[in-house]
Amino acid sequence: MTEHDTRPTAGRDPAPGETREDRAQHAVHDNGAQVSTGKETAGVPEAAIPELVIISGMSGAGRSTAAKCLEDLGWFVVDNLPPALIPTMVELGARSQGNVARIAVVVDVRGRRFFDNLRESLADLDGRGVTRRIVFLESSDEALVRRFESVRRPHPLQGDGRIVDGIAAERELLRELRGDADLVIDTSSLNVHELRAKMDAQFAGEEEPELRATVMSFGYKYGLPVDADLVVDCRFLPNPHWVPELRPYTGLNEEVSAYVFNQPGAKEFLDRYAELLQLVATGYRREGKRYVTIAVGCTGGKHRSVAMSERLAARLAAEGVETVVVHRDMGRE
Repeated sequence: MTEHDTRPTAGRDPAPGETREDRAQHAVHDNGAQVSTGKETAGVPEAAIPELVIISGMSGAGRSTAAKCLEDLGWFVVDNLPPALIPTMVELGARSQGNVARIAVVVDVRGRRFFDNLRESLADLDGRGVTRRIVFLESSDEALVRRFESVRRPHPLQGDGRIVDGIAAERELLRELRGDADLVIDTSSLNVHELRAKMDAQFAGEEEPELRATVMSFGYKYGLPVDADLVVDCRFLPNPHWVPELRPYTGLNEEVSAYVFNQPGAKEFLDRYAELLQLVATGYRREGKRYVTIAVGCTGGKHRSVAMSERLAARLAAEGVETVVVHRDMGRE
């Protein structure tokens, strides 16, 4: 089976040395797809079971770009695989003798009637102890409308309605999956290269860390980041914008940072929030969540939030959390 061939494998011959009990572990659907009915893959060591990443999200939000990035990183990528066949794909990877160690599957509304099978397939994978993650690509309605109009293609769910009708229907269909996602990436303001950089940051490492954090500064006047797991408000601190000699600079400047952290409550806030994050991080690890986005906001996203984000990221890194810092709105004024 190639990356672009998602046709199920027809009936199977008994493997050398396979017993009747081994063969009884498998059932063949009417279409010929082989699916294990047991909790373990017979005759396959646990270490041989491949990692699995499920890529989903809004149409036009960049699923294809995310999939190509994983393909470039050596993942075996299958686009638009019916969710009911995901366990079969994992089983075939497990029987590849280590040749297919990482599998990425793109699942979207093009599957339509198959999409309802996704939750059942995920439960099946969890029962087998398969390491799986869900990456959800998100984008604003405005950005999605622009993208569909620029390529002059209809939304797959709009039918006889408008593009916004299709987007609304898709959001409702994907609402539960988005809530279950391990990683949500908002691509509203990202170009192709920036999205690839985000995927590289999460998946390029040879060893998967226990927890990866993105600390993102932002300005409230530009809106909340939709992909934030936690939001921190720094507007209780005096604004360096009103200090003429500091106004031209950003929170990356040492004088601006010193001004922010010399204010009453700034250091105490950093210390206590870092302690809170230790508690949250322990819970995330226990629940199998590997990615967290912490949004730190001030009015314009230039001074206070930038300085606080840098200090918070340094604190997390010192505690062993792999951390990426993003300043979303710095330079927009």
